[in-house]
Amino acid sequence: MTTSAGVSTALLTDHYELTMLSAALRDGTAGRRSVFEAFGRRLPDGRRYGVVAGTGRLLDALADFRFGDAELSFLREHKVVDEPTLEWLSSYRFTGDVWGYAEGEVYFPGSPMLIIESTFAEAVVLETLVLSILNHDTAIASAASRMTAAAEDRPCIEMGSRRTHEEAAIAAARAAYIAGFTTTSNLEAGRRYGVPTTGTAAHAFTLLHDDERAAFQSQVDTFGTDTTLLVDTYDVTNAVNLAIEIAGPQLGAVRLDSGDLLQQAREVREQLDSLGATSTRIVVTSDLDEFAIAALQAGPVDGYGVGTQLVTGSGAPTAGLVYKLVAREDSSGELLGVAKKSKDKTSIGGRKYAFRRRDPRGVAEAEVIGIGAAAANDPSTGLRTSADDRTLLVPLVEHGERVFTGTLDDARKRHTTSRGELPPTARQMSRGEPVIPTLYQREEKERMS
Repeated sequence: MTTSAGVSTALLTDHYELTMLSAALRDGTAGRRSVFEAFGRRLPDGRRYGVVAGTGRLLDALADFRFGDAELSFLREHKVVDEPTLEWLSSYRFTGDVWGYAEGEVYFPGSPMLIIESTFAEAVVLETLVLSILNHDTAIASAASRMTAAAEDRPCIEMGSRRTHEEAAIAAARAAYIAGFTTTSNLEAGRRYGVPTTGTAAHAFTLLHDDERAAFQSQVDTFGTDTTLLVDTYDVTNAVNLAIEIAGPQLGAVRLDSGDLLQQAREVREQLDSLGATSTRIVVTSDLDEFAIAALQAGPVDGYGVGTQLVTGSGAPTAGLVYKLVAREDSSGELLGVAKKSKDKTSIGGRKYAFRRRDPRGVAEAEVIGIGAAAANDPSTGLRTSADDRTLLVPLVEHGERVFTGTLDDARKRHTTSRGELPPTARQMSRGEPVIPTLYQREEKERMS
């Protein structure tokens, strides 16, 4: 697989993955052809759909999954694995195939979001890398999608960098952008991924100056009248009057960050209109989530800045995805479906394909997951029942080489389309079951271990 020449991601791995590898190399099972699958047994409590994100970051990380001298020295020094395993790791290159739901696609319980086929050895060491990226980014995108659905055509700004780990902040900005956020405050997300950035001023800027007039004048002189002035440092009514006096009725926007945001927005809108600033927008911030956004839709709010609730998944900071072996080669060379059957953590064995069943109007009716012959050679295809069924799995990596080249803007468009084909109840903020059911179909009897 072509490397991105970045820092090695090989030790973004749990210890037990290498102990399994070491034992499998020793007993001769490491080379068995295997199929691993990343999926969620359920959605976060009360959620009606989820949104796939992080796949692009995962493919980048996979390209850098290499055990160089530094990584091997650490493993040797700490006696994590034996010398034969270290020798095997020194030449590790993923040479298998990967299929998955493309970023921005919605998913449901059981959706095979990522399918990895290779030897057991090549695939088992990727578990933590896969789950750490997909669980985080998918959780953020899923929360962001609910927020942008609640906001409808009013823009949402990601501004949660100060409320999470510095690298998580960058990933969160990227995931939120996929799910419809228009901009981010995080400059590294802009540099690394091309997410549009924005930002004006905090209360500290106003407090720095002798009075609000000096602060507003400085900002307008520097950035022009299209800037956004923060008007709730002292008295909102006085600040709005002052803002329009300085910038004129062409002022870009005012921002509210405290108090009863709905009532204040109504009062400020009336005040702005009376001052002739009918095109000046009102942006609100202050620990918003999808429920607050939905409530604020009743007011004259033009945009939302969202921080803490977004980067923490709005109550669901992880998507709850798991990475399971679902098929492995038997003694005859055929793939044998295998499944975990422990209480409350069962899985369904066999290689999968997936499509979304839609009615003639294009509205989704079910998530259909097939197991059997149609998936034997290519999981991106399957037995569809009508032309309205939409295939979900796409090839990401073939024989170790990345083949998926979709962009972040492609993911944004995909999310809009995918969410748009869901039944209207998908946009409800009330708790409920997944908006469509997950159905399994078997084309042939699968042997289960």
